[in-house]
Amino acid sequence: MEWLNYHHLLYFWSVAKHGTIAKACEELRLAQPTISAQIRELENALGERLFARAGRHLALTEMGRMVFTYAEEIFSLGHDLMNTVKGRGTGKPLRLAVGIADVIPKLLASQLLKSAFTPAQPTRIVCWENKLEQLLADLATHALDLVIADTPAPPHIRVQVYNHFMGESGVTLFGTAKLASRYRRNFPRSLMGAPVLLPTVSATLRRLLDAWLVRHEIHPNIVGEFEDSATLKTFGQEGYGLFPGSTTMEKRICRQYHVQVVGRLDSVTQRFYAITVERRLKHPAVLAIIDKARHEILT
Repeated sequence: MEWLNYHHLLYFWSVAKHGTIAKACEELRLAQPTISAQIRELENALGERLFARAGRHLALTEMGRMVFTYAEEIFSLGHDLMNTVKGRGTGKPLRLAVGIADVIPKLLASQLLKSAFTPAQPTRIVCWENKLEQLLADLATHALDLVIADTPAPPHIRVQVYNHFMGESGVTLFGTAKLASRYRRNFPRSLMGAPVLLPTVSATLRRLLDAWLVRHEIHPNIVGEFEDSATLKTFGQEGYGLFPGSTTMEKRICRQYHVQVVGRLDSVTQRFYAITVERRLKHPAVLAIIDKARHEILT
């Protein structure tokens, strides 16, 4: 069995926190050559580069970020152990690392994450946004506790994860007051030739919308396609076209983006999932998010 040298990991952790070896030297009270040599030893043991030079500072590589996440947990647990042994308790928030698939509406994501903050258990959330497959890879290495997505984990992903259905929402079309006034009448036939803003073709919602348009034999004028849902809504707010959003977030979308409801798309439903490496959920914050989603936010 290969054993990790925790002194090497400690030196790496200190440099990663401060961004420079000089500051780590001050914290650890060690000479720069000593720390540099120990980090090289750690890189040799792992067979990976952990840092890349970024001007006068050191930037973590992709592998470095993963190792840093583990180091944070390891030394945090060590700190908790000493406090517990000495009878002081941890006195620190519960940490929750969440990955949000980039297609998840930002307003919905924020509503879900707010559920993790409860008076009974202080929580510190670390939130990442990325493509679903990258987030699942991070979940498999325990860099994340939870991934929120609009689709279950794909079957071709070779990691053992579990999909927990949180609920679903209908889809509504929104627009500025001027556009809403024009296209609300005779909806959905009014959408023929109407300017619309849609997610990119890789998004689950886009596939649902395309199928709905085909089913109703409607051909709108697609003036923009966006990977980021917040950017899409911002363009909608500026009046470039009608845009889709979650029905469950109608009031918040109208209020935040100063738009109006044009119409609701019958039979178009977005489903949302919490993906974890645990079949039986234990993390209190994850349980709070899923419970809130199922009973209050989603249908």
